[in-house]
Amino acid sequence: MHVLDLLQSDNLGLTLLWGEEALLGQEVSGVTATDLEDPGRFLGPGELVLSGLVWWSDADPAKTDRFVSALAEAGATALLAGEETHGRVPDELIAACRAHRVPVVAVPARTSFRSVTEAVYLRQWGDLSRRPTRIFALPENVRGELSRLLESGAGPAELLDRACAHLGRISCYVLTASGRTVARTPSAPPLPARRAAVARDGLSLRVEADGSPYDAWRLHLPDADAAPPRVLHEIAEVFAQYRDRGARRTAAERAAGQELIALLSREADPAALEEALTAAGLPTTGPYRVLTATSGEALAEALGHLEGLAWTAGDTAAVLHEDPRAQLDVVAELRGLWPLLRACAPQGSEPRLGAGARTAGPEGLRASLNQAAFALTATDEDAPVRGVEQLDTLAELLGGVPPEVRSVFGTRTLGPLGDGMLRETLEVFLANNCSWARTAEALHLHVNTVHYRIERVEALTGRDLSRLDHKLDLYAALRCA
Repeated sequence: MHVLDLLQSDNLGLTLLWGEEALLGQEVSGVTATDLEDPGRFLGPGELVLSGLVWWSDADPAKTDRFVSALAEAGATALLAGEETHGRVPDELIAACRAHRVPVVAVPARTSFRSVTEAVYLRQWGDLSRRPTRIFALPENVRGELSRLLESGAGPAELLDRACAHLGRISCYVLTASGRTVARTPSAPPLPARRAAVARDGLSLRVEADGSPYDAWRLHLPDADAAPPRVLHEIAEVFAQYRDRGARRTAAERAAGQELIALLSREADPAALEEALTAAGLPTTGPYRVLTATSGEALAEALGHLEGLAWTAGDTAAVLHEDPRAQLDVVAELRGLWPLLRACAPQGSEPRLGAGARTAGPEGLRASLNQAAFALTATDEDAPVRGVEQLDTLAELLGGVPPEVRSVFGTRTLGPLGDGMLRETLEVFLANNCSWARTAEALHLHVNTVHYRIERVEALTGRDLSRLDHKLDLYAALRCA
């Protein structure tokens, strides 16, 4: 197989940026995905090199030249450069490839590296179960065992353990984009999410499979020399198959969760509610809590970080079963995790979450759902996660009222005052606990003038500022306008 064969595939959408015809006709011996700055020691002659260009920096031309020269010295047939990280393949990289006579091909953001490698394997080697043994990096007995484990529905921890067992005591992790550890080898120490999310040391390889930006998986080795990249690539392929096989199961689980959420949005028969809880895999006795979010994918990934918690999620809401013996403040934990989720969010989106109050039994789930929805509307950029228990001030309570409703209330109540001195006097008067003297001092006015203006406010708004309820009306209106 040659590079030209890949370029002729309409499904991949590859674009040749530079490459002479003779170079494009070289035989392809394999594929290696890497984002190392100097990958030469891991490459063999005739290999295609896939790179997401995470290593590239426009401030360091020497780094670009070092990367491409390593490809040329190793005898790579071509560089397939992803456009997703930088939006394009940098001109400096194309120039370096031309100088070192390494063909360079652009891989559009919509095309996964997995699609490219599968195209090579299908053309040259066939599918995983039929490739000749001599071209595999994983031993035949390991591949056979992994195939059997996949068929039997083994979990990621067992798959990773068996895939890496022949490599000795290495530390290897399967991590999500937000730093959640999906699996780790027995000799790998626990890796806190905050460290895992930003881990750039060692070697990482994406697990190409359908998923959201929040739960994108990668195979990570802190020691880049612990295993050959081709071995890691084959292990990543196993996990890609695992995710593909689990997609239907995940869809079924979400459907059950959405059915439960739909029941909570209306007055549900207790028997139907109990049946829905059972179908979603939750106990039929509490305590429970309901969460809502602007992104169901972000919500599910966040909950995945909380160990020992039973939950089911629908499109944008989740029902949690909280162990009364566990000393876990769910809302506080989610608040601490949320920056990791925000860092994974697609450009232009801002995931937020609202939490209802804990309820002792199923009969309180509907109320918890309504509370969560209200708390969600009270979130903002500075407080993207709010529990309904946090709404302990009038200002925070009003934050949960839809903006359109707040605007009508504020305009109707304060409209006659306009935006001039009467409104300013009212704000200062209320801020100074209705003290005539302090208000006059703050506004540099005579006390009689303050009295006159407040009388005008009362006349125009129909409120009596000697009454507490009328003071609250005007205070709330100022916060809503």
